[in-house]
Amino acid sequence: MNNQLPNEAAMKKQIMKWVGLLALVIGQGSVPVWAKDAAIYTAVFSKTAVSGYDTVAYFTEGKPVKGDPAITANYQGAEWRFANTANRDKFSAQPDKYAPQYGGYCAWAVSQGNTASADPQRWTIVKDKLYLNYDEAVQKKWEVNIPDFIQQADKNWPKVLE
Repeated sequence: MNNQLPNEAAMKKQIMKWVGLLALVIGQGSVPVWAKDAAIYTAVFSKTAVSGYDTVAYFTEGKPVKGDPAITANYQGAEWRFANTANRDKFSAQPDKYAPQYGGYCAWAVSQGNTASADPQRWTIVKDKLYLNYDEAVQKKWEVNIPDFIQQADKNWPKVLE
């Protein structure tokens, strides 16, 4: 019989996952992500990227547009939704061009060495790349020095997923 106690760090990680799930269940909305194996952020109990928003529309329409659940593509283990088949086809031809940076996790959080979910309404395109942020307050922090935050996030990605 093994009488060893579980690793304290592993216990904390598991507790934080449950706390995040509990917060989501009781209606707190978007919660930080503490441990995520997937390279693409999807909400708890979902495989839909970017909360179902059409990532091509950010580039073509200059705004977030909800995707149609009937018009999808699969990429890196997630389902991506699109407002029309033309956008789906553009994405399928060049997913790296249209997928948000850092797998759709909050770009500012990644720059800080963490991961957090992102709000599709909080976005920026810089040098033809889409970046998402957690909320309005975080987006304001992000906007203070976007080039430096991108540089730091690039250094941290994808190590922050570990």
